[in-house]
Amino acid sequence: MAPNPDIRASDADRDRVAASLREHCGEGRITMDELHERLEAVYEAKTIGQLQEVTADLPEEDLYQLPVPASQLKSTDLAAGASRVPEVSQHRAMWAAWASVSAINITIWLIIAVTSGWVYPWWIWVAGPWGAMLLVGTLFGGGRRND
Repeated sequence: MAPNPDIRASDADRDRVAASLREHCGEGRITMDELHERLEAVYEAKTIGQLQEVTADLPEEDLYQLPVPASQLKSTDLAAGASRVPEVSQHRAMWAAWASVSAINITIWLIIAVTSGWVYPWWIWVAGPWGAMLLVGTLFGGGRRND
């Protein structure tokens, strides 16, 4: 149901219409001069009907924007969980960190072993427990869910 055009407009209504006009200007539907004229009319508007007159010749939505693919998060999903990273990429990042640190430790151990003779493989105490915990977490879904 369309709102009654005689209802008084709020500051939030005016701000919403002004933001929409800025978007339309950014899309090239109206010029900068038209934007300034329309913004003056928006902030002088006292009713919803006057606000509707300012944007009557503009589409409410971007008609040329493609729909959001099902695999892409919607804007509401992004707002709800902007900091969430898929569990698979979290596991990859943890395994990559483990592999990097283990490779550095093994390289240092090899350099010492080649230059000084055989040395106890101390790198096992770095790579072993960490790798075991990662393996358990990967196999049994060790990530917590706060949904």
